[in-house]
Amino acid sequence: MSRTRIRVAVAYHSGSGHTARQAAAVAAGAGSVPGVEVALLPVDDADAALFAALDRADAIVLGAPTYMGAASAAFKRFAEASSKPWADGQRWKDKVAAGFTNSQNVNGNKENTLLELFVLAAQHGMHWVSPGLYAGWNTTTGSPEDLNRLGSFTGAMAQSYGDVGPDVAPPETDLRTAEALGRRVAEVTVDYVAGKVAGRQARAAVAELAKEQAAYDHAVS
Repeated sequence: MSRTRIRVAVAYHSGSGHTARQAAAVAAGAGSVPGVEVALLPVDDADAALFAALDRADAIVLGAPTYMGAASAAFKRFAEASSKPWADGQRWKDKVAAGFTNSQNVNGNKENTLLELFVLAAQHGMHWVSPGLYAGWNTTTGSPEDLNRLGSFTGAMAQSYGDVGPDVAPPETDLRTAEALGRRVAEVTVDYVAGKVAGRQARAAVAELAKEQAAYDHAVS
């Protein structure tokens, strides 16, 4: 490989600080994987520096709070601004992607936000990674302390009470779920990047063998 470190970017908007805590947990999970460096990138200012950082990333984890059943307006401004790298030869094509969201309500139609993030990643030609977690808190012996207590299979969900600040919410169980997502994204990206390198080497070897075979066939014909 030409470089030893894998780059994971966590691109997020946070209105009151709760989603920022979730983003930090995702980043902590990704950073726990050896050989991975992580950039926490608020998308409030969708400027050239932000897009340059995202261009350098091998994986982009998208995050937004759910307001009125959809991603925040600030995140949507970033999503629309990302049409620039999309129009410029799909610069994010074949990167790894994932997503997370937080809302005040236990449900709050958070799935709609995660699907928005998924569609954005698909528009860019990215490869979506799910949490890969069994749903928690879904039996009589379950607990709100279970990992993935909100039972999302699309991305990481968190719930923050509206009358407490980000120093209290989201709860630790949701932050552990976010951390698990970040770790899975990093692990998948490490394997994916290594596989791409191996694939290029294999294709080059096959091409060289084909040339040698063609030269031999010409010599004996």
